[in-house]
Amino acid sequence: MTRRRERAQQPVGTRRAAREFAFRVLFEAERGALPLPAVFTRAEGAMREGDDTFPQLNAEALAFAHQLVEGLGRHREDVDATLRRTIRGWDFEQMAQTDLNVLRLATFELLYTPEPHPPVIESAVRIARKFGGEDSGRFVNGVLGGLSRSLKTAPRAPQTGDDEAGPQE
Repeated sequence: MTRRRERAQQPVGTRRAAREFAFRVLFEAERGALPLPAVFTRAEGAMREGDDTFPQLNAEALAFAHQLVEGLGRHREDVDATLRRTIRGWDFEQMAQTDLNVLRLATFELLYTPEPHPPVIESAVRIARKFGGEDSGRFVNGVLGGLSRSLKTAPRAPQTGDDEAGPQE
């Protein structure tokens, strides 16, 4: 029993855990209408103090979670516009906030990181199933699957601004 508890307290270095951490930060920021950087800093402190609300992350996973939160903060308008074009028959006010925030994080990754689409989508579906409603996993999978297919067939848009990473094919 103590061995299991010790393992649970060890920092995790997976991208999935980092994505869950970033999702929780985003969800808390949205619910409290708080700035993402402030919520990330508070969540990081809580994690370091052993608060089990947030998964314990190693330095690499924490850096990835920070990259996701910071990137989404920078590209939120484009991510939301992409989701509005992708999701048919729903507006953001109708959607469960859990599903919307999972979709925002995954959409940021699909558009602005070199991560392969299948693990991004799989992680998003798992987070949606864990924190969302009965149909959240299916909904998130459908939206992200359609987005992934459209990104792979769309011509790459010319890059503007000073961002080093742009939409991925």
